[in-house]
This record gives sequence, structure tokens and C-alpha cells, in this order.
Amino acid sequence: MKIALIVQRYGMEINGGAELHARYVAEMLGKRHKVEVLTTRALDYITWANHYPAGTSLVNGLIVRRFGVKRKRDPIRFGKIQQNIFYHPHTAAEELLWLQEEGPFCPSLIEYIKKNKDIFDFFVFFSYRYYQSYHGVYAVPEKSIVVPTAEHDGAVELSIFKEFFKSPRAIVYNSYEEKRLIHAMSGNYEVPAEIVGIGSMIPGWIRKERFKEKYAIDFPYIIYVGRIDENKGCKELFELFIRYSAETGKSIHLILIGTSVIEIPAHKNIHHFGFLPDEDKFSALASSELLIMPSFYESLSMVLLEAWAMEKPALANGRCNVLKGQCIRSNAGLYYTNYKEFKEALTCLLDNQDIRNTMGLNGAEFYKRNYSWEIIEQKYNRIFSMAAYNKYSTR
Repeated sequence: MKIALIVQRYGMEINGGAELHARYVAEMLGKRHKVEVLTTRALDYITWANHYPAGTSLVNGLIVRRFGVKRKRDPIRFGKIQQNIFYHPHTAAEELLWLQEEGPFCPSLIEYIKKNKDIFDFFVFFSYRYYQSYHGVYAVPEKSIVVPTAEHDGAVELSIFKEFFKSPRAIVYNSYEEKRLIHAMSGNYEVPAEIVGIGSMIPGWIRKERFKEKYAIDFPYIIYVGRIDENKGCKELFELFIRYSAETGKSIHLILIGTSVIEIPAHKNIHHFGFLPDEDKFSALASSELLIMPSFYESLSMVLLEAWAMEKPALANGRCNVLKGQCIRSNAGLYYTNYKEFKEALTCLLDNQDIRNTMGLNGAEFYKRNYSWEIIEQKYNRIFSMAAYNKYSTR
């Protein structure tokens, strides 16, 4: 089969979120199918400014075709539009204006899809809320497969997406919670779907001591990996952790790995290492006591799966239905919704190595059973089969 995979940004430099998810899937599918990636020239997700050269290139052996962003996003203007759309009465026309401002505004990518729809068997669109997915699906509904990566935020409630989720040939969900969310919002029960998620490129061998030796770490720590952002629950995490340290007197430290977009408190037990290469990141995970996942909004969380693959338990924000559901299904993590629960859960995990070890083993088994690449590939192949032969009538 010849497959086009469409995503807002693409590149080896992009190491998180839906874009990394998309690259992993593209590379997996590329082993058995002819895959071409259609994307923009953007690297920065704040403004979508053109960065990469236009035209085609090879990234890890796959053809990547880049289209220019016609207009950069103004974050201040976009913020005002989104505030109105999410919290005030508005029209469908205003939602479409929000979508254009959300971007990346790239009409030439949509024109390419329309002109070349006959040369591809399927178009796989990542991240429902962006310009290229919305307009791309309507350009080729009979060949479109959507990987929504939807979170329970204001965007998923917009009226323009109610019909959108009824339009593709099939949908690939990240979790049971994401599927229920979109079903409840759109009523798209008849669209063929599969709960798939994503695997990860876990190194075959990890030297646990590497991180501690390289960065002179001689203390026990819990770890957060990802963008350090208020929307990811990091501001609340700092408040909870500082209060916990003061009240309990425990010598546990918090290590942060990732780019920060908010101020990190100056605290003797909080350490920010910025973005690290995978070898250091996985070594840091392997040497930690547990992973902390404070995010309010997730459609899955690749970092959580990576921690479980490495036999590490997790402590997650229970107000995120996906994280809570994953912890329950795996029996590999605890969750909290307030400070008291955070304190009790963290103390339980830190004071009981047997519990940590058991949960870590549960997590590894859960990952192997649901997210090994063999399983992921089988599920995508089922989706392609359903999409090719189902009788569902698109718009």
C-alpha cells in the first residue's frame, strides 16, 4: 500500500507529543508499506514559522514533503480568539477562524492532497485540532484515517468537530477514555475504530549508572519528563512537592527533564536538566524511584509507557481520566486529586520498595501486552483492512 501520513511538524529534532508519535508510526509502517510524510516547514509550535527548506527530503529513510506556512501565528491574537471560543458564546464561523489561527495555516498542503488523492491508498492524519487535519479529512474522507490525540480540553467541545469525527473512513484512538470522549461529543459510533496507542524506541541496553555518574547525582529522586508547562500540571506539581518536602522532611529530590516554558522554583531539591539525549533520559528514568505525571490533559502519555517498559511505577494526576484509567488497567501506578492524596500515595511508594518493584513489573507486562511494536502493527493492519472493506458511508 501507499500511505500518506500528515502531521503539523516532523523531524528528528521534535522529540515529544503527537509529532514523535507520528514519526514512530511512519517509520513502523514504512517497513512494510510505501510511506510518504506530508507536513509543514515549521519547527516552532508557537508561531509555526517556516524553518525547514521547502520540498522533499529523507528523514530516517522516509520521503518527507514539506509545505510552507502561509502566515505565522500571532500568539497574543490567537490567545484572545481562543479565550472567546472556549469560554463565550460564538458561531461556527468563529470556530473556523479559530482553526485557521490555530494553524499551521498551510493551504498548499491541502491542495497537494486534493490533486494527489488517487496515488495514495490511505491518508493518515495526526491530531484532529489542527488546520491540516480538519481540511485534509474533508478533502479525502473516503481515504482518511484519523489519529485524534484528543484531550479533554476546550477544543474537543467545538461544534465543527462533531461532524468532523463522523467523516473519516476509520479512527485510531489512543485510549478507552479518548474513544468515550469523542463518542460522547460527536456520536460517531458507526465509524470503524481501533484502540491502538503507540510503542516507543526503548534502548535494548541501558546503563543505569550513566546519568548519576555524568551529572554527579548522589541522592534518590522522582522524575518528570516532558514540557515543563502549567498545562502539563507542572506548576501544581511544584507546589505539591515543596509542601511535601517541608511537611515530611524526606530527602527525596525532583528531577525535571525537558524544555521549560514556566519559571521553575528555586528549591534545593528541585533540579532542572533541560532537554537530554535519549541515552541520558532513559538512564535517568532507570535510576529514578518512580515517574511523576502531573498533567491535566493527555490522550495517552508516551513517557508513562516508557517508564512502565523500564519497570518503573508511576504517580499520576487522577483528574486526567486517561492517566487514571491507565494506572488502574495496568496496576502499575497510583494517582492523586489533591495534596492529601499526593502525600499518601508518594509516601506509600517511597517507603515500600516491594510495592514499587511489583508495580514496575506490572507496568512492564502491561506495556508488552498492549504496546509492543508487533501489537501496534497488527492493530494498524486491522484498521487498514476495516477501512478498505467496511460499508460505512462518509460524507
